[in-house]
Amino acid sequence: MLLAIDVGNTNTVIGIFEGNTGLGFWRIRTVEDATADEYWMMLRNIAAMSSVDPSRISGIIIACVVPTLIGALEDMCTHFLELRPLFVGPGIKSGMPIRYDNPREVGADRIVNAVAAYEKYHCELIAVDFGTATTFDYINEAGEYEGGAIAPGVKIAAEALFHEASKLFRVELVAPQRVIAKDTASAIQSGIIFGYASLVDGILLRMFEELGSRPKVIATGGLARVITSETKFVDEIEDNLTMDGLRILYERNKPSRKA
Repeated sequence: MLLAIDVGNTNTVIGIFEGNTGLGFWRIRTVEDATADEYWMMLRNIAAMSSVDPSRISGIIIACVVPTLIGALEDMCTHFLELRPLFVGPGIKSGMPIRYDNPREVGADRIVNAVAAYEKYHCELIAVDFGTATTFDYINEAGEYEGGAIAPGVKIAAEALFHEASKLFRVELVAPQRVIAKDTASAIQSGIIFGYASLVDGILLRMFEELGSRPKVIATGGLARVITSETKFVDEIEDNLTMDGLRILYERNKPSRKA
């Protein structure tokens, strides 16, 4: 079995695979000072809920954009599972040429999404990830990562609004019935949901014009379904795109990883 961990700035997603089949995926809050013991307790609880024996885990791959957690994650894997984890980063064999000016600047999560999306669709595409940041990544028809755009994430923008505007309050992030709202809660929902849908469509349209083509658009991330329900150009939603990318990368870099 394969343990896949994607550590984002806001959430951490944990997945367990048997071959190509995902046995379960869990999203938890990222805690920047979590310890190896805490990660092990979380993993044990997850394994118990899904009737998985942790001793059957034979491989681990981790994508982490929070440097302070790398040590704790590695300690958890080596101490409790007796396995050396594979970290997504410079030097990993992605099977995808990176046409960035400085390839080391590309976040691990963006590469993972790009690899998974191209592996599944094998065409020119744009992957949009609604995470802590909203990222747009373009992969050409030959399967080369060309670059993209990064915008503040939906939740970051919403929290900034609530924090800086003292009379405004947190609302559920769902689309209201009307753009022109008649109450404050709906007005905030309108601005956030319809505003971000327009941001997504606007950036995608500019990409289409710059490319002179219309790539397939794949969306993923925690708020993908909420935002893309109001967009025009998203073709597919892949809830587990990052997890699938981690599985693929592990298969491409699969030496013995005993600690």
